[in-house]
Amino acid sequence: MHIVVLQRLADIAPKQWNCLNTDGNPFLQHEFLNGLEKTQCVVAENGWHPQHLALFEGETLLAAMPCYIKDHSYGEYIFDWAWVNAYHRHGIEYYPKLSNAVPFTPATGQRILISDAAQQHGLSDDRAFELFITKIQEMSEEQGLSSFHSLFNTSRQAEQFKSLGLLKRHSTQFHWRNDNYQDFDDFLSRMSSKKRKNIKRERRRVAETGITYRWLEGPLLTAQTAQTMYGFYSRTISYYGAKSYLNRDFFQHLVSDFSHQTLFLFAEFEGTTIAGGLYFKSDHTLYGRYWGALNNFHSVHFETCYYQAIEWCIKNKYRKFEAGAQGEHKLARGLEPCSTYSSHWIAHPEFSDAIASFVESEESHIEEYKRSLEHHSPFKSEC
Repeated sequence: MHIVVLQRLADIAPKQWNCLNTDGNPFLQHEFLNGLEKTQCVVAENGWHPQHLALFEGETLLAAMPCYIKDHSYGEYIFDWAWVNAYHRHGIEYYPKLSNAVPFTPATGQRILISDAAQQHGLSDDRAFELFITKIQEMSEEQGLSSFHSLFNTSRQAEQFKSLGLLKRHSTQFHWRNDNYQDFDDFLSRMSSKKRKNIKRERRRVAETGITYRWLEGPLLTAQTAQTMYGFYSRTISYYGAKSYLNRDFFQHLVSDFSHQTLFLFAEFEGTTIAGGLYFKSDHTLYGRYWGALNNFHSVHFETCYYQAIEWCIKNKYRKFEAGAQGEHKLARGLEPCSTYSSHWIAHPEFSDAIASFVESEESHIEEYKRSLEHHSPFKSEC
């Protein structure tokens, strides 16, 4: 067995890579990751240097990791700016570092992809992790990398990293889970009266305005709809003064090469498309990513980003809806706090100890934060 470092995902055939993505996570598909590179969203000039690790036996790909050497911390959503500042104060370089992540995407998923056939080749999950970590530490020494970060990995994989000495860091997001709801009214019936009335009022305002919605996927995604969705994305980025990670070409790539796992949600008013949401799907989870609107219509944000998505999940019997990072306002819309995880290896021994203490302290604060949120749950008490 040997590990190859690839500077382009295109050097691996899509079918070969996708066979490793056993749960169909859209963001780990070859078409998504390679699309970011092909459309120049993820390139060295933007501070993302692809360094994908691929473990082969002969010509058979058994496992892989999407990895990037980074010279900044933008587009990751797991914040290490305090660590950067500490390094700077001590006259030590924090960058470059190695990130095992999906660029610009705070969605949980496997970060080491292992073939179902790996066991037949004598490769256990634990052995794959050991081989990759050994390779990463060799790369860090050779290339002067300060650290390794596996972001938004699964709880199980975070534990496997932890068993190899990496730090397990906790964060919180808000996710919706399908409790076998029959329809949206059934979902609302599980809520307290106050929260239920508020959601009904918000949805009624949108409906009474005359705004209607339509979902587009597969062949309904065209070059024109991509242009429309990109316009909404750009408008939101500009409004908040945020950094534009995605470009027009990437949206065109989604409709031409990734339409089977991409969805656009468009809101229409008097013949004009006035708002849109960008979504992706696996076989069981819907992911909300970006949204935008032409005008500040009352409650359209909640309808476009949450209620339509929840209704879609109930109708299609999806188990979960992830609406992205942050946002305590999601709690009142039926999304509940969930733990997310990342794993970290710090090359510098003293900084490794200091960051370990920080992560331990941070975890207790996050658990306290989650407990406080549970007191504000919109759902009826079972007591």
